[in-house]
Amino acid sequence: AQGLAIRDIAILFTDIRGSTALYQRIGDLNAFQLVQQHFDLLRETTVRHGGAIVKTIGDAVMAAYPDAAAAVGAALDMLGAIERFNKDQPERPVLLKIGIHHGAAIAVTLNDELDYFGQTVNIASRVQEMADAAEIWITEAVWRYPGVEALLEPYSAEPRTAEFHGIEQPMTVVRIGSRNHAGGKSGLSSHAATAA
Repeated sequence: AQGLAIRDIAILFTDIRGSTALYQRIGDLNAFQLVQQHFDLLRETTVRHGGAIVKTIGDAVMAAYPDAAAAVGAALDMLGAIERFNKDQPERPVLLKIGIHHGAAIAVTLNDELDYFGQTVNIASRVQEMADAAEIWITEAVWRYPGVEALLEPYSAEPRTAEFHGIEQPMTVVRIGSRNHAGGKSGLSSHAATAA
């Protein structure tokens, strides 16, 4: 029997940039161990922020959080944890990219496993694909969620317009840049067109 429910939730996707090259450079076993260590770091961070890892797909993680502010806090912590992790092994850094969207998703419980489906999940995945190494990209729904703008105040924020295949209306997405960067507090008025 499967349980179905509609939930308002924040979905976070991560992936490792250049993972194919990493496997080629350091070998399958070394790269696999590195990826497993990075999964452990992301799992710890996710739990600390009240979220849960829904699944891992290759080198990618899909996580769910009760609200967008928790997801953004987790994403910032993830980048910090990976940065510290990379300092111990500068010759083979893990280059993490993160995307977050918030909205209604279909929660499905099947064989005691929870998964999420729907447009919110699809958009979160697409937003992650726009990110480069050590970047967090979020949708306008995340940016406008209570508490998120305050969390991101120390960081640069670049709004852009994205057109996603299969989604009718263009969406505003925000690239979160480095800390203490000029223009740290940004509104969502200036848009540069980006296609994905």
